[in-house]
Amino acid sequence: MSIFSYNGAAIVAMAGKECVAIGSDLRFGVQLQTISCDTPKVFKIHDKLYLGLSGLLTDAQTLHQKLMFRHNLYKLREERDMKPSTFGHMLSNALYERRFGPYFAAPVVAGLESDGTPFLCGMDTIGAIETAKDFMITGTSPESLYGMCESMWRPDMEPEELFETVAQCLMSGFDRDALAGWGAVIHVITKDKVISRTLKTRMD
Repeated sequence: MSIFSYNGAAIVAMAGKECVAIGSDLRFGVQLQTISCDTPKVFKIHDKLYLGLSGLLTDAQTLHQKLMFRHNLYKLREERDMKPSTFGHMLSNALYERRFGPYFAAPVVAGLESDGTPFLCGMDTIGAIETAKDFMITGTSPESLYGMCESMWRPDMEPEELFETVAQCLMSGFDRDALAGWGAVIHVITKDKVISRTLKTRMD
């Protein structure tokens, strides 16, 4: 078994009309043994920026703490929050620094730029960055998630429609994956607020 599928995860980020949504499942397991179902893999950096981390959970938590440290230093020096595109490049740089002993985590960055434009990017363990205008996916169930997102995404969705689309894609995707699921949490980021909702899903 790959170290990336040791704990299991399913993360989807999707862009809408001046809004962006990111969601993850809530399962924490060790291979096929489920330990808890209240472990989100999406972390808040600030009100307009969220980070999803799949892979080995201990590495994901360590990476999140180091990124928060870097963001807080930036905020102290610059007296403003880091833009999502800037954060993506900083994250890419942080991963490339550790390329000979990498964190076993695959990140997805979702946020709104200062002009309200959605920003999505993902990368591998050594920081090779890839941006997207529609959606980004990471975790242990990419095939089913890609199929659902490609069939259901459309441009310029409003926040409520975007939430519903991400919810249906995420639930349909991880229902076909034994390593992910057991509930989900979704954050919809708009210009003036963040809507966070927890979903009850199949628990088998």
